[in-house]
Amino acid sequence: MTLTRARLTGLLDRFSGLKIALVGDLFLDRYLEIEAAADEPSIETGLTAYQVRRVRNTPGALGTVMNNLAALGVQRLTPISVIGEDGHGFDLLKSLGGLPVDASFIVRDPARLTPTYTKPMRRAAGEPWRELNRLDVRTCGPLSERAVSRLLEHLQEAIPAADGVIVLDQINEENWGVVNQAVRDALAALAEKCAKQHAEKLFFVDSRHQLQRFSFGVLKGNRSEVGEAAGCPISDDASARAATLTLARQTNRPAFCTMGEAGLLGALPEGETFQAPGVQVVGPVDIVGAGDSATAALVASLLAGGSPEEAAEVANLTASITVQQLGETGTASPSQILARWEE
Repeated sequence: MTLTRARLTGLLDRFSGLKIALVGDLFLDRYLEIEAAADEPSIETGLTAYQVRRVRNTPGALGTVMNNLAALGVQRLTPISVIGEDGHGFDLLKSLGGLPVDASFIVRDPARLTPTYTKPMRRAAGEPWRELNRLDVRTCGPLSERAVSRLLEHLQEAIPAADGVIVLDQINEENWGVVNQAVRDALAALAEKCAKQHAEKLFFVDSRHQLQRFSFGVLKGNRSEVGEAAGCPISDDASARAATLTLARQTNRPAFCTMGEAGLLGALPEGETFQAPGVQVVGPVDIVGAGDSATAALVASLLAGGSPEEAAEVANLTASITVQQLGETGTASPSQILARWEE
């Protein structure tokens, strides 16, 4: 690790002054905590009726990145998204209440279901929580024309006031989510406008299946996503470096590939590649949300003046903390990151 304590502290201290806009699908993650000892037989069906003892709601998808940015101490988060006018939407907005969020750019569309992942968590006496089959609620189709029009207006209004922009595209189906072709085109135009005005803004893109469609920004994905976007499946270190470099040259910006326990691979459009080794941890881990915590740390570090290599090291420290939080999408605070560096 090349980061000194003084350098890491300097980066972490600057997180509190950042204002970040986020574009993508905002989900509600609903955890149902079920104690096996309370199981009852259903008289009507004869099946076991699980008894939910506690319900936990938290923002998911784009909200997971927001949770991590808030934990890092970022001053203001501006999500640009679409949710429904339903009970899940009410609970989602309520769950944002504890975050430094400006919710005025979240479109409420009565024609759309608020995307919701319901995660039943069951625990027997003396055993850890075990996640059962997830129940998903979402509209299987494109956004309405009205919703897209409102999104495009919000992009023009919110992005100029932000220090940087995170674009999170986690919907598998093409043009079914917030980051559809119209939104990609509008974001590309805004990025180009900023560059022409010599007021270049950080655009950071994390896309599950559409990285190859972005002509702007810092691109980031896991091995599978980067290999798919570059058109060359990743099988070893050399192919990982080649694929990540392809994405860096695609937008003429740095690109990142998460490599699991091996850490983060980065590439610069000039041809240089680097790898920040992962931070090894002891004990059980839960990797859910690790990529989102890495995204939050990468963006905050780059906006704070860190180099791509330094940002990758901060991201590894952050992810090493979040994966140790079992049964939830964890977060990491600056004090935890500094303590992990000291370890």
